[in-house]
Amino acid sequence: MVEPVIPQTVTVHLGRPDEAAENVTVGFTEYIKNVASNEIYPTWPESSIRANILAQITYTLNRIYTEYYRAAGYDFDITNNTQFDHAFSVNSEIFDNISQIVDEIFNDYIVREGTIEPIFAQFCDGIRTQCNGLSQWGSVELANQGMNAIEILRYYYGDNITLVRNAPVGDNTPSYMGIPLRRGSFGDDVLTIKRELNRIAMNYPAIPKIEFLTGVFDADTEEAVRKFQEIFNLTVDGIVGKATWYKIKQIYLAVKRLSEITSEGLTISEAQRRYERVLRLGDSDVAVKAVQYYLAFLGYFYPELPPIEITGVYDEQTRDAVFTFESLYGLPVDGVVDERVFYRIEDVYKNAVKDLPANYQSAIGEPYPGRFLVFGDSGENVRVIQGYLSKISQSYDNIPNVSVTGEFDSATRNAVLALQRQMGIEENGAIGPAEWSEIISLGNNL
Repeated sequence: MVEPVIPQTVTVHLGRPDEAAENVTVGFTEYIKNVASNEIYPTWPESSIRANILAQITYTLNRIYTEYYRAAGYDFDITNNTQFDHAFSVNSEIFDNISQIVDEIFNDYIVREGTIEPIFAQFCDGIRTQCNGLSQWGSVELANQGMNAIEILRYYYGDNITLVRNAPVGDNTPSYMGIPLRRGSFGDDVLTIKRELNRIAMNYPAIPKIEFLTGVFDADTEEAVRKFQEIFNLTVDGIVGKATWYKIKQIYLAVKRLSEITSEGLTISEAQRRYERVLRLGDSDVAVKAVQYYLAFLGYFYPELPPIEITGVYDEQTRDAVFTFESLYGLPVDGVVDERVFYRIEDVYKNAVKDLPANYQSAIGEPYPGRFLVFGDSGENVRVIQGYLSKISQSYDNIPNVSVTGEFDSATRNAVLALQRQMGIEENGAIGPAEWSEIISLGNNL
């Protein structure tokens, strides 16, 4: 999970969650104005109106951020059924003073101190229905006693709440990227899965704990995924496709109680992304080196792509190659590598390697297999890299020697860790495009 943003739109189901009904997508502020105008009265004291609107904003964000309904297989963010969510009526009247307040505070929301997710800000009218959260009519009484909005909210939700103000606005895109994660996958989505499985394992101890919280989908991750799939009656293949992704999210929400007012909460460290999501001119990162490796390789087959050096620095030469690639494949031509561009480059590279004639090997060297090699892997790619590591260890005292067995064993991982330490990059013991390029280059130079 990442830190919350205010979505541009909300998709509302006009009925109970399991009822066949229309979905409507509206702007976030339009939605909150509609809900507030249907839930409260414009004649109430302003501090009461503000407290109620903040609760409505926060409740909505909790539903969206936790993907409460989407994780259960629905294609909407929230319902208009007041038994489950808020009152919302298409084309209903919007009160002017409520509209003005929403425009002012639409990107403020309630959190508990030390956590980042919008709390499940439950509320009820306080007369016909009672709940553990805010009483709408009770908030009027408190406002008449002189309480401001934050004091009213603390009265109902506890003294340990605070407001996030002026949160950024972003796209409300599903968390699943559409690309299955499997052994050898890499990135923040892998790190998210590892964190969530480890937390789930506290409640389901049959799921083995994953020791190394890196962005590499290793053998331990695959084992944990398989056990999770077995427990929750999913296809046991060790691959995190859409069904497994959202089942993990659903169970994670349940054990963390993120959709309850008594939530365990998410800390910043639990939601931080570790790897660059966007690469541009001037950046210096191992991810830049990976992009350069892919583009340099593709340059052998696509004369339109200018030759580039694999330096790890996003220079003008690299930007020009990205410009060309984006133009060739119908992407927005801006010279910036976001997730969409990176996955497209990687996909084109994998297809090129798959179709590579054998006689190209001697001309361009050993091509990266298109996925991270990790502890527990076996095969010709592992054998090739062990041969290079064995040669490198004879000239570099800090790189331990390995046997060429074709099995990615602990000795091979130790050699890779030493190489990563020498390169000054994350020590995860796996071989990605940057490590592959470095090993092949060092070995050939020797």
